[in-house]
Amino acid sequence: MAEALPAFYLIVDSAAWLERLLPCGVTLVQLRAKDLGDEAARAEILAAKAICERHGAQLIVNDYWRLAIETGCDYLHLGQGDLDDADVPAIRRAGIRLGLSTHDEAELDRALSFDPDYVALGPIYPTILKKMPWAPQGLERIGEWKRRIGDIPLVAIGGLTIERAPGVIAAGADSLAVVTDISLNADPEGRTRQWLAVTAQPRKQPS
Repeated sequence: MAEALPAFYLIVDSAAWLERLLPCGVTLVQLRAKDLGDEAARAEILAAKAICERHGAQLIVNDYWRLAIETGCDYLHLGQGDLDDADVPAIRRAGIRLGLSTHDEAELDRALSFDPDYVALGPIYPTILKKMPWAPQGLERIGEWKRRIGDIPLVAIGGLTIERAPGVIAAGADSLAVVTDISLNADPEGRTRQWLAVTAQPRKQPS
């Protein structure tokens, strides 16, 4: 059985964010620092790793699988495009857990063939983070994915806000990945604490 994830999943684009937000109580964070050269990416990963270790948080590195192996990281997230070039057997031999992005049935089938430690579905709602060729998935798709993947944790991502969080949780998401609702907020620390509070609410068991 895959290991459970915290209900709140923070995504940041630099290690600098972690110094600000991990003291709020964040225990799961992805470093998604795109388009860096190896030297800059290595520095970001090592800085993020040190901060996470200091605060007892789980770091997930996005994309840089070779550097994740080199720097001794224990969790990696790959998009479908990243999978094309990644050496998944080498990643697994290094003892690294793996989360995978999915947007449609074919991508879910592909992801499940790698026995992932979690599956991400998105975008649930319209997102300003990046241009997406996929329409918003909506809440019903969350339930469909959860029935398909069973005990594997399901991460919902894309356009999530505090107001939308209860519906996303009720639809079946195990963990809610949040990017711009925090990074673009006037008070990122305060917003982070709000997210931690709303995702800490007891969940209703399916009838």
